[in-house]
Amino acid sequence: MNLLAALQKNMIPEKYKQMSREELEDRVIEVKKELGSRLYIPCHHYQKDEVVKFADATGDSLQLAQLSAKNTDAEFIVFCGVHFMAETADILTNQNQKVILPDMRAGCSMADMADLQQTERAWEKLQELFGDTILPLTYVNSTAAIKSFVGAHGGATVTSSNAETMVKWAFEMKERILFLPDQHLGRNTAVELGVGLDEMAIWNPITNELEFEGDTSEIKVILWKGHCSVHENFTVQNVIDTRYKYPKMKIIVHPECRREVVELADMAGSTSYIIKAIETAEPGTAWAIGTEMNLVNRLIQNHQDKNIISLNPHMCPCLTMNRIDLPHLVWSLDTLEETNNIIQVSPEVAENAKLALERMLINS
Repeated sequence: MNLLAALQKNMIPEKYKQMSREELEDRVIEVKKELGSRLYIPCHHYQKDEVVKFADATGDSLQLAQLSAKNTDAEFIVFCGVHFMAETADILTNQNQKVILPDMRAGCSMADMADLQQTERAWEKLQELFGDTILPLTYVNSTAAIKSFVGAHGGATVTSSNAETMVKWAFEMKERILFLPDQHLGRNTAVELGVGLDEMAIWNPITNELEFEGDTSEIKVILWKGHCSVHENFTVQNVIDTRYKYPKMKIIVHPECRREVVELADMAGSTSYIIKAIETAEPGTAWAIGTEMNLVNRLIQNHQDKNIISLNPHMCPCLTMNRIDLPHLVWSLDTLEETNNIIQVSPEVAENAKLALERMLINS
């Protein structure tokens, strides 16, 4: 199949774009009723409301992959998230389950900032510099290939909820860690564990160089130069402006935000942490939230007894998460038996990726 044919195969037919909202919703209801437990639709917290409406479960990426694996009756997992999340679901589910991503363009810019070739090249150079003193860790927001690399080299995955636990574990194994692909989560986690900023270096995958000023023997954490394009857009100025306009408002942010933003916030934690904080907050309390806008808007709608705003008033939803809409969901449901948009991780890659995931689950 040539490139044009491959692209056309994964392009949504025009008829789905022409269907009314009511027609699309009726079709989802019809297919769900027809297939029953054979169909499972997990949706990440950052998905559009029009898709979340039909979710069998909402949650973080790893949680949804684990739920998919537990639903062994489900032949079809229509994963409403991004590519790396569907890959994790495919790794954890059994061979009789088919994982489908409604729009193959739904990727993750952070995950794409670390590819296998770059990582292998970096590892070779870091081994020359530091010898066998480094354990690799990767955020679950990474490709299956990177998870597999980490698993093959004795490392593990981490989530934003268990990052501190896993970094502690890694330091019990080796003198240094390489943290992929999000430098901000790595930095924020290491600081909380007492690692100094002067003990952290940046690995630049573009120049294939270590960015550090000082004695390299003092380095404890090597941070991959990657970031979340959404969370990096929350700034110190956003915090200053919010403090000025709303002095009694609490600021809560995701640890994928820059270190200086996390330091100035009142609270920082994973998506689940943020949701729970808002759910358990007293009525009448005020919150500025530093995370993805689809989730912030949903929290505003679901908690009208509280004053909630985005920390960045000009923030947009995650562009790649937003690619999955109702027309794409319906198209994927109509073509379940075909080969459109199926996510398949090769057995060789899946084996070591699963090892990295299992090390995390055992040690966190």
